[in-house]
Amino acid sequence: MKKLYNKLMISLLSCLLILEGCTKSNSNTTLNVAPSNLQVYATASVDGTGVVSFSATADNAVSYKYNFGNGDSLIVVSGYTNYQYSLSGTNNYTVTVTAIGYNGLTIRKSVLVGVYVKTGSGNLVWSDEFNTDGTPDQTKWSFDIGAGGWGNSELEFYTSRSTNAIVSNGTLKIVARKESYNGSDYTSARIISKNKFAFTYGRVEVKAKLPSSAGTWPAIWMLGSNNDVATWPSCGEIDIMEQKGSELNKIYGTIHYPGHFGGGGVGSTTTISGASTDFHIYALDWSPTTIKMYVDNQLFFSFANSTSVPFNHDFFCILNLAMGGTFGGTVSSAFTSDVMEVDYIRVYK
Repeated sequence: MKKLYNKLMISLLSCLLILEGCTKSNSNTTLNVAPSNLQVYATASVDGTGVVSFSATADNAVSYKYNFGNGDSLIVVSGYTNYQYSLSGTNNYTVTVTAIGYNGLTIRKSVLVGVYVKTGSGNLVWSDEFNTDGTPDQTKWSFDIGAGGWGNSELEFYTSRSTNAIVSNGTLKIVARKESYNGSDYTSARIISKNKFAFTYGRVEVKAKLPSSAGTWPAIWMLGSNNDVATWPSCGEIDIMEQKGSELNKIYGTIHYPGHFGGGGVGSTTTISGASTDFHIYALDWSPTTIKMYVDNQLFFSFANSTSVPFNHDFFCILNLAMGGTFGGTVSSAFTSDVMEVDYIRVYK
């Protein structure tokens, strides 16, 4: 009886070992199989909102990475997602989906998607089209006046004169000039919407052509409206566009806040063509969760917004052209004047 029991136990153990070996073999085989049969579908809305519904399926996939053709990307587990494009008009995007399998094995497929977006994104809540000749609209703008750039060691004196800021022929011209004025060697202008317009969250679009002289420092930016109480950088600063004339086509997008300010601001750069010869659209998408910056709808900087940083209250808009300073650098000895030209500024919510 004992011998029979031992034989039964040996047989049972043998079967278990065989089954375990089969299980391990099947498991290893699955882990080393790349995804296959990737299918991608896209349905674009026709109502002008720019929303596209995407779906992707594949055998042996555990997640899917979407590259939306404009610099933005997203990883989803289900394969299903909606994405909203923002560039006005009808545009085509090559969207690439990567199916990710076990052990990081992948398969990739691209589709061409046509998207229609009506002018602007959301409801237009404030704008200046700069269509009325003369001084910038005083219901929308006031002037910062003074020298030094408030801590930036700038070389200009900001004035409210028409020789430094004028609207004509459909655009705003902010003009920097070499001239002796109130102890400074240069003049320019800085216009602000403080106490006239401020907002929390939305999209900003500014169409502008930039100066080309070494030493110029144009900027399209925003400050927290509480800056009189919560001094910089506690109020927060969002630089939608900065450029220096010594690097004509390099565009900077930066945010400043406590612990990350001045030369330690958080941001990124992108290189474009024709920054000083053509108009380009510099844009900001700002929400409780993200701050994103674009040039001509190409995303080049993204930041995760949260309640721990000062980007969840009203901000006002600023347009200016500085000379030299901590960012602009050395001014060309041949400099006489240069201009930042703005076609429009629009805010959508």
